[in-house]
Amino acid sequence: MKLVIFDCDGTIVDSQAGIVLSMVYAFTSQQMTPPSREATLSVVGLSLPEAFAVLAPDVDKATRSVLAERYKTAFRELKHDPAETEILFPGAKETLAQLAARDDHLLGIATGKSRRGIDRLIDREGWHGSFATIQTADDHPSKPHPSMLQRAILETDATPEITVMIGDTTYDMAMARSAGVAAIGVAWGYHTVADLQAAGAHIIIERFDDLPQAIDDVFSLESSVA
Repeated sequence: MKLVIFDCDGTIVDSQAGIVLSMVYAFTSQQMTPPSREATLSVVGLSLPEAFAVLAPDVDKATRSVLAERYKTAFRELKHDPAETEILFPGAKETLAQLAARDDHLLGIATGKSRRGIDRLIDREGWHGSFATIQTADDHPSKPHPSMLQRAILETDATPEITVMIGDTTYDMAMARSAGVAAIGVAWGYHTVADLQAAGAHIIIERFDDLPQAIDDVFSLESSVA
């Protein structure tokens, strides 16, 4: 069976407001100037240690660890405010249900989110049993290291040739290329279409509704290349 793996933030859910506000809180709690919105969104997809290494390269590792803890605290607190709750991108719920009902492939997740964050989303959306493999930042090096995809492939008895990664960042595309799997970029996330293409996306989609056909197309493309 083919394996279809999704990133989460910026691909399935829109969590920009919560991410930016949490980053502002983390930096101001340490009397540091927060990064711009653009800088914050540019590191979405990295695990927190790597994200803070990019956003605060001049501070020591201990300070970056404190920043990461402050960020996680703020993000959890924002979950109590419905106005800041992560929302699904248009078409995500319906398309994921359509894909989960197909019998020719399995679904998976490979995300920089924590296991707790993913479990919370799955509980909220009733997605128990929808994903055959879930890989999080808790157990792997940060993207674009291919570890998440390699583990997902192993857990599902798939192969790179029948696996596709769907994401919104260059880290997702680079991870896919590093793991030898196909890559579909989504145009509604945190990195530009041009950047996704430069990072190795095989196909870019503009709407979630376009995804089922894009999955079929990218596997056909890979087969013809092979």
